Amino acid sequence: QVQLVESGGGLVQAGGSLRLSCAASGSMFSINVMGWYRQAPGKERELVARITNDGATNYGDSVKGRFTISKDNAGNTVYLQMTSLKPEDTAVYYCNAVRNSGILGFINYWGQGTQVTVSS
Repeated sequence: QVQLVESGGGLVQAGGSLRLSCAASGSMFSINVMGWYRQAPGKERELVARITNDGATNYGDSVKGRFTISKDNAGNTVYLQMTSLKPEDTAVYYCNAVRNSGILGFINYWGQGTQVTVSS
């Protein structure tokens, strides 16, 4: 099992910045991707950004150029630096970790979520 704990959400004005953190604990064996997703009221959960063990990243189209994902050297903490925030970035942000379990396929782990609210 993997436990993910997010922190850093809050209320910010449009144009401001926030930094989210996700601390992972437990069995990190074969965890090869970590990332952030978000879900706004009435909308589906969508990819914000993810990072592989090798450091490769990819971003959702709506956040490219504004958000940056990174991780610590141990790979147990993932960060999301958010800049130039817009009201449409308002959502609950969830940390995600993916385990490649071979024959069992990919297993997703989720944090409890942290609220980000951007006021206009």
